[in-house]
Amino acid sequence: MAAVRPVVLATGGTGGHVFPAEALAGELEARGVPFALVTDSRGRQWQGALSRRPIHYIHSASPSGSPMRKLLALFSLALGLFDAWRALGRIGPSAVVGFGGYASVPTMLAARLRRLPSALHEQNAVLGRGNRLVLGGAARVATSFARTRFLEGDGRARLVGNPVRETVRALRDQPYRAPGEGRVIDLLVFGGSQGAASFGEVIPEAVLALPQDLRARLRIVQQCRPESIERVRGSYVKAGVVAELAPFFQDLPRRIAAAHLVIGRSGASTVAELATIGRPSILVPYPYAADDHQTANARAFEATGACIVMPHASFTAAALLNHLMALIEAPERLTAMASAAHAAGRPDAAAKLADVVSEMISLPLSPSGVAA
Repeated sequence: MAAVRPVVLATGGTGGHVFPAEALAGELEARGVPFALVTDSRGRQWQGALSRRPIHYIHSASPSGSPMRKLLALFSLALGLFDAWRALGRIGPSAVVGFGGYASVPTMLAARLRRLPSALHEQNAVLGRGNRLVLGGAARVATSFARTRFLEGDGRARLVGNPVRETVRALRDQPYRAPGEGRVIDLLVFGGSQGAASFGEVIPEAVLALPQDLRARLRIVQQCRPESIERVRGSYVKAGVVAELAPFFQDLPRRIAAAHLVIGRSGASTVAELATIGRPSILVPYPYAADDHQTANARAFEATGACIVMPHASFTAAALLNHLMALIEAPERLTAMASAAHAAGRPDAAAKLADVVSEMISLPLSPSGVAA
């Protein structure tokens, strides 16, 4: 019975890269498998499973912007490679798992140089630029969608889904009930960590155009940019709509579960959480996402019947009004969309990702975390 060496998780940047790493960390903990985190300076803010094990900080940066910024970023990534090489030497891991973003690139390159078994997890329906840079050294690539651009025909790909946090998985069994005739309609609106500026303009205008009897039924929870809150609040007061507005909601999964309809962007975490909980949605892909990956995510989700996709260029008050009217007047369609979203959910994604790690290092792990 040989003890298992740690698995290194390489992640950083936005929550879309961090949440799947946190979910895998929790799964590894449950199996008794040690792990270590290698991340950039932004990792100092994290809580939960990722903060309960050793954390190794490296230099990192995204090579974007002006030529000088790109040059400085390349220098930072080079320093990060040196940092990661030393960290992996100290840790002595059995495997390394990267979650995309430039924060993971130095560690994945160092893993290849040290000839360590490594895997990538891709959250989106398009393989991200960071993951594309280190793809050559990966033994496995775990995907979240059945089809992932830039991975077509790659025998290393394994469909596992996008792991979500335990707070999201805990809501998996909350049933969806469409709003009955004359009953309250709970609408949730959120658009990324900073909120979507267009949501604060288009959505109140569409709500104001609804018939008064439908407006009276609405109860809106909306994420707004701080500079927009008072203006948006004034629009809803004018419309006679009950609304709760804030720049950020700590309990967003619970609010998703309480919603009859969600309007949001289509980042990987948003799609995964909507699917895990099983709620109907109108998705407006962020038009400037790298490689337009949010549109790919949204279209893949739409193909299941779970959502309506509104391209940003077509996201107008008139178009949104038509969708809202059609959905409110056909609650059975909302129920069907919720059911389709729920069917698309992969609540066992973290467990499947842990299985990929086990397969990669040819070490079947028992529930106790030792070699079987």
